[in-house]
Amino acid sequence: MIIPKQFLKGIKRTGLGTGLLYELRHLEDGSLNPEFVLNQEPWTKAAILIAGDNFGCGSSREHAPWSILDFGIRCIISTSFADIFFNNCFKNSMLPIRLPKEQVDILMADALAKLELTIDLEAQIIKRASGDAISFDVEEFRKHCLLNGLDDIGLTMAKDAAIADFETKRSSNFPWLDGIGHGEGARRLQVPASGSSQDW
Repeated sequence: MIIPKQFLKGIKRTGLGTGLLYELRHLEDGSLNPEFVLNQEPWTKAAILIAGDNFGCGSSREHAPWSILDFGIRCIISTSFADIFFNNCFKNSMLPIRLPKEQVDILMADALAKLELTIDLEAQIIKRASGDAISFDVEEFRKHCLLNGLDDIGLTMAKDAAIADFETKRSSNFPWLDGIGHGEGARRLQVPASGSSQDW
């Protein structure tokens, strides 16, 4: 339901926002459904989504969080999330927040009243328009990644100097691990069948 099958053909992260909740956001003729909440102001520009239980169930592909993020939503608040979807949110710079139903209901009422919410990730609080705040939990490592804009590739590249140092030492100590034709460990191998030689 988050993103229908016809939008799952590509591997690009951009352009999927138009497919987000397509069957709910559109009528049979393809026009926008004026009754659906994300087609109404001010929610067309929503950055926070207040959702029902077990959000993301059945949406194990990364296209689901890609479409939500491409629409402009950066944070989803729910009582519970499907595990794969929950993890995919963090991998794609989105913050899923789990809260008790009583607190989600309060935030849902705020949203329906068109009141603004603010997420302070560093302080781990949701600021309501009334001035009240609701605290939430987030794993420290995931919080660090979100605050610093780090995905799996970014985390690896942060260790670039250590990786380069390791590879230099490995090449020096075990040159044959570099493969065919690399470095001083390369030798000439005679191939009897053709009489030619090749790097080895």
